[in-house]
Amino acid sequence: MNKLVWLLLPLLADAVEWRSWEAGKAEAHQSGRNILAALVRDDCHYCHDMERAVFDDPAMSRWVEACFVPVKINLSERDVPFKARVPMTPTFVILQPEGGVIKTVPGSWNREDFTALTASACTKE
Repeated sequence: MNKLVWLLLPLLADAVEWRSWEAGKAEAHQSGRNILAALVRDDCHYCHDMERAVFDDPAMSRWVEACFVPVKINLSERDVPFKARVPMTPTFVILQPEGGVIKTVPGSWNREDFTALTASACTKE
């Protein structure tokens, strides 16, 4: 995908476009944005609720895409590919492009609370 499409993607998206860990890590390294890793499980009711209530919202999607490289890691399919404590799902881990953990936010949140909890780690381009 060319650079113009990547720049416009956050403006056009209706829902967060989650990347794989590998793709997100490469994108974060290239862009300098922090990674927002969503750690979820298939059977996690709160994970599905938060996806619908928070990440499917167009305004929230634009904010997440502008601030972070969003990565989703399904713990039903793989282990956590970095060192972090995961007390529950969903858990959100904000990482530097090099992989160092900045912040861990466990639990399910509404849009306003999630924004407030993660805004300090936002790296807008």
